[in-house]
Amino acid sequence: YMVDIKDPEDSFSVAEFQERVRKHIREITERGKLPIIVGGTGLYIQSVLFDYQFTDDAGDTIYREQMEKLALERGVEYVHKKLQEVDPESAERIHANNVRRVIRALEIFHTMGEKMSDQLEKQENELLYDVSLIGLTMDREMLYDRINLRVDIMMDQGLLEEVEGLYNRGIRDCQSIQAIGYKEIYDYFEDRVSLEEAVSQLKTNSRRYAKRQLTWFRNKMDVTWFDVTDGEKTSEILRYIEGKLQLKSNNSK
Repeated sequence: YMVDIKDPEDSFSVAEFQERVRKHIREITERGKLPIIVGGTGLYIQSVLFDYQFTDDAGDTIYREQMEKLALERGVEYVHKKLQEVDPESAERIHANNVRRVIRALEIFHTMGEKMSDQLEKQENELLYDVSLIGLTMDREMLYDRINLRVDIMMDQGLLEEVEGLYNRGIRDCQSIQAIGYKEIYDYFEDRVSLEEAVSQLKTNSRRYAKRQLTWFRNKMDVTWFDVTDGEKTSEILRYIEGKLQLKSNNSK
């Protein structure tokens, strides 16, 4: 599920992710099966499990037109820099040339006085599902070594050629190109850095992202952690899940 569902040019919002995943959850549970969600950033997982509401109500036409005028007169980088100042998370996610989304993020901050992610966190949302959150952790140095190795494997398995194909198709300024693994290689094809520098930056960005996500899940969600520093814990995790299911079955009798 949810693999190869978008073209590189397509955008993909947290609201659409929420809608699609919940649809799959319904379909799977109706077949008497257990849905298991693997991966996803903290915000996206929260949006599915909790009753988060997304709205397009936040708007200020006059402000939007002012930003559009600024983009025309002073350039898209100027407007993107304004977003970096108030919402660095969105600025990192949205390419400067995607003016519509940059201005939309600025508009939300201007109207609401806070970032979209902060706004969602303040919602007092109910948990929609009976869930068990499982996380894997390991020694930090080992984790970073694994991440570096993963990048090397990605390069060996054709990441450079994949990105080159997108670049040669003229795909620019898309949400997907801002993803870690693409934006660093794009810098190489645009002669901003050497290939060695691009790969090094990809490793650095991947490690930083892992650190941010670990912090998010530890601070925001009730996760049961399994330390896999000394090896896989598949059997232990399966026993944990089976115990949870048995407890649920007993309580429902």
